[in-house]
Amino acid sequence: MSKRDFYETLGVPRDADSDTIKKAYRKAAMKYHPDRNPDDKSAEGKFKEVGEAYSVLSDQNKRARYDRFGHAGNQGGGGFGGFGFEGGGDPFDLFKSVFGNFGGGFGGFGDDIFGRQSGGRRSQRSRRGKDLSVNLKLTLEEVAKGVEKKVKIKYQAPCKACSASGSEDGKTSQCSRCHGAGEVRHISESLFGRVVNVSACPGCNGEGTVVSSPCQSCRGTGLERDEKVVPVAVPSGVSDGNYLKMRGEGNYGARGGEAGDLVVGFQETAHEHFSRHGDDVLYDLVITYPQAVLGKSIEIPTLNGTVRLNIPAGTQSGKLFRLKGRGIPHINNVGTGDQLVRISIYVPRKVSNTAKLTLDKLDREISPDDKEKDSFFKKVKDAFGQ
Repeated sequence: MSKRDFYETLGVPRDADSDTIKKAYRKAAMKYHPDRNPDDKSAEGKFKEVGEAYSVLSDQNKRARYDRFGHAGNQGGGGFGGFGFEGGGDPFDLFKSVFGNFGGGFGGFGDDIFGRQSGGRRSQRSRRGKDLSVNLKLTLEEVAKGVEKKVKIKYQAPCKACSASGSEDGKTSQCSRCHGAGEVRHISESLFGRVVNVSACPGCNGEGTVVSSPCQSCRGTGLERDEKVVPVAVPSGVSDGNYLKMRGEGNYGARGGEAGDLVVGFQETAHEHFSRHGDDVLYDLVITYPQAVLGKSIEIPTLNGTVRLNIPAGTQSGKLFRLKGRGIPHINNVGTGDQLVRISIYVPRKVSNTAKLTLDKLDREISPDDKEKDSFFKKVKDAFGQ
């Protein structure tokens, strides 16, 4: 299912300024916050959606990439960001950063804004599963064109036997230590006054509930080992060190906790013909001495098939030719790098007697005469003031 346009999500025009975007986010976030919509299961999805839209449109660089490339513009790392929440964080934390901590207390911001305990939501997020990471090898051709890959991963999936509840009979009870809050508070006095420290409840590991009859299959964790195949859309122009963060494709959390992310790192494989230099690629072309002297049209490889390169007569070893637009596409900008062709002249280690005679004759014919040599050395002396 394709994502909605971020401007449409927030209900703002594409030329909206930052203040307009922030006001639109504040209005939508308050409307869809799950703590204000306890009976609406779709509210949390909408809340995350407006958070994701704001995380991109409120950032000048991310917004520019989005305007140019759409959702693919921020799907990368080093920094790409990632799939899912492209702001690279938790939508609830984003909400808190925008609205601040109303009331200034030590509790969760849900207590202060909505006037009630939000420990259940905090404990739900505290059970978030761990992220997974994999490396994906890519050829230069795949980097140049972009490619759809599939990766197989082993992960912690919801237990089917107990529907991820961790309970044999499906029943849980409120934790007697934290009374369902999922957290405990320790109050101490200091020179600066009363200090309140909040931490996850050790009796229920921050979940707020306990299982009296653990599931025999998962031993009460609500998790089981499984494997799946995840499609990865690799954009063109990535390089070593870039990554994609795919939201919700990692390990699931215990007893119904949300899934972590899958971080796909990219690794370029060595190429038979090319070496990469930024978004340019270098190809070393070896030609014979006659080809350098007389000139030649030679077919050479590129990342997108073969082309013919005209070698002018009198080409010197080390000469660089530039093929415009035959390199790697720029990941965040319009345009493509070039292919550089570096000339090397082949010198054989062994030649036949016939070839020796021919080369000797050629040497006498093309060697500069004494006058040319004298003229050359005189220019050198004059250049150095001798």
